[in-house]
Amino acid sequence: MSSQIGILTAGNDSPGLNAAIRAFGKTARAEFGMHLIGFQDGFQGMAEDRAIPLEGDLLSGILTQGGTLLGTSPDHPLEGSHPELTASILETYRRRQLDALICLGGRETQASALFLARQGLNILTLPRGIDNDLPETDLSIGCDTALGAAVEAIDRVHSTASSHHRILIVEIVGQYSGWLTLGAGLAGGADVILIPEIPYNIRKVADAILERRQAGKRFSIIAVAEGAMTHEQIQFFERSRKANQTLRQGDDRDRVAAQLHEIERQATRGNTLLLANRLESFTQLETRTTILGYLLRGGTPSATDRILATRLGTACAALVHENCFGLMVGIRQGAATPVPLEKVASGCKTVPLDDPRLDSARRVGTCLGDSYPPA
Repeated sequence: MSSQIGILTAGNDSPGLNAAIRAFGKTARAEFGMHLIGFQDGFQGMAEDRAIPLEGDLLSGILTQGGTLLGTSPDHPLEGSHPELTASILETYRRRQLDALICLGGRETQASALFLARQGLNILTLPRGIDNDLPETDLSIGCDTALGAAVEAIDRVHSTASSHHRILIVEIVGQYSGWLTLGAGLAGGADVILIPEIPYNIRKVADAILERRQAGKRFSIIAVAEGAMTHEQIQFFERSRKANQTLRQGDDRDRVAAQLHEIERQATRGNTLLLANRLESFTQLETRTTILGYLLRGGTPSATDRILATRLGTACAALVHENCFGLMVGIRQGAATPVPLEKVASGCKTVPLDDPRLDSARRVGTCLGDSYPPA
């Protein structure tokens, strides 16, 4: 009897998901004789047992398509939340007599997959994330396409910024990690790059722009990650966390810690507009913002993402055949590499402060908000 395999995409979409589904499905069916079903709209669709057989033409012609043919949703069966969702997922898995479940997604999906694996499900995952913040993999599906789109956006705003002698701020996805913003800023020639890993001083940013103005540069481009914060914001949240640790205990401490985490996440929304207003006040230069947001999630996947997704999908099918589970299939030093979900689920890959790209940015005169660019 052939193995029964389920597959789903959860959380946000990204270019390359269809390529990964195609690679896994074609390999699983043709090489190993597996029967494959796709759950629609992520974990919520699996809980409701909304599934389609992934056979024949469904896996053809999707290599170049963005998005995900299975659909997705933000609902996740995380430990300690949505017990009804978890129970329904477990019931669907057992009723359909699945031999494995393949989950494509980002950090919340990886954490959910680990939780389900601990409930006894045979789980494998593939990394998805345009901000490339998943640990234990050099690249996540969609990050290269998003990088190309972000660079093109910066290229395009150069002409209008130059024509109107403006400061133009481009906000790029990256709540906790600055990989995408740093790469796009470097490749697009941004004059200022602000990332979550380096708290910035608004006055130093303003001074760097005024120095450019005095040197005859009549416009400036700022690439800023959505999660970048000022020194003052970072210090406020650090004091709040320390106070919570000191003054509270047990469940009360955990509850407040979760609330602080959500407040911190929400606080970054609107940061780019605040940055624009303050820079305009400090410099007296007209300032405009462009928020790329979901633009970076769409479009045709790049050749790099198609190849990455194909390699990860085929490697994942081979692991199912070998009965190897509880793993995410990442890419490390050019090789498809399975890593335990425990190493992935609770982490976030951030830009190290000694990353050579930061050094290169400083050497070409880019302001990172923490110091003045060299003369």
